[in-house]
Amino acid sequence: MPSGKQFTVLHIGDDIVYNPDVYKAFSSQFNIIQPSLEERQRDNFINALKERRWGDFHAVFRPFWNSGGEMGKWDQELVPHLPKTCKIFASAGAGYDWADIPTLSKHGGQFPKSVEKIVLIMAGITYCNGARASSEAVADMAIWHILSVFRNLIWSAEAAKSGDVEQWKFAHKHQQDTAFNPRGRSLGIIGLGNIGETIARKAWLGFGMNVLYHDIVRKSEEIEKAVNATFYEKMDDMLAVADCTVIATPFFGEKLITAGRLQKFKKGSRFVNIARGTLVDEDALVDALKSGHIFAAGLDVHANEPHVHPEFTKMRNMTLTCHNAGGAWDTAAGFERLAMENIEAFFKDGKALTPVNAHLVQPKGGSNS
Repeated sequence: MPSGKQFTVLHIGDDIVYNPDVYKAFSSQFNIIQPSLEERQRDNFINALKERRWGDFHAVFRPFWNSGGEMGKWDQELVPHLPKTCKIFASAGAGYDWADIPTLSKHGGQFPKSVEKIVLIMAGITYCNGARASSEAVADMAIWHILSVFRNLIWSAEAAKSGDVEQWKFAHKHQQDTAFNPRGRSLGIIGLGNIGETIARKAWLGFGMNVLYHDIVRKSEEIEKAVNATFYEKMDDMLAVADCTVIATPFFGEKLITAGRLQKFKKGSRFVNIARGTLVDEDALVDALKSGHIFAAGLDVHANEPHVHPEFTKMRNMTLTCHNAGGAWDTAAGFERLAMENIEAFFKDGKALTPVNAHLVQPKGGSNS
């Protein structure tokens, strides 16, 4: 790491909570600017960028998923006002549907000559997420939802909490009629990244499920063997045979699970979403559940958060949680630390640890070191 604090980091969001010692060391290496809550409101934030209030900063640091998002979407209205020197955005959270990755990837120019020799000169802003830090917690929540939809657990839980003796008796007598052990059943995973692979590992090693997966790029033989996974080049082919399908892929601007695609699912299969609610046509999912084509579903994420589709709340075959799959102390601490480590690695080695858009942000002229 170069001495003399040659790089400036814009810290958006609340103060550090979980890693004070790491942040102290981080602050000793960079000039830190932390806009106030008022300055982080969208109009104020954009105006501040136009005024160059924070000068030519080199990185954006967002350590918490539930703080530092006051300025809304990082889109074509906002991104062009970032200084050309800004080369990395390290953020907490696994999802990034609020970040216009193509626009970030094309923004920016070169560093001033005084620092060109230190890092690779990239074509745009490298965006880093925190999926690696949340993989365990999100995978655990996915497993809970998978167990719930296979064993009708939400039906039993809600009957018990109702205090109604007849509901309790009915659930006790009939819940098992359509409940199945997951062992030996097939689990289809859409997206075998950090989170998807962790789900697969837990499902295979812990519950003896047969792992199927679809991804843009096939994983290595080593990864497949570790979780006994079968690759499907075409998603619809996997959906047709999976007893339960889990979405573990980012949102890329369009719905993935549409009315037409729901009809590709194996009749009577289960469905779980721990990725992004915007990936699913919720009205179509309601219809598929009512018709029985999809037997049960578990959703941690919703299309119009914090609002839950009203039909879902009436269904005893629907397990719902409040977008807190990653909601563990370990995750929050990991988000904080990983965001700092991404920035440190980028300016030290010219390569971030968890870049989302590495394939879009290419070196311009290579390293001058």
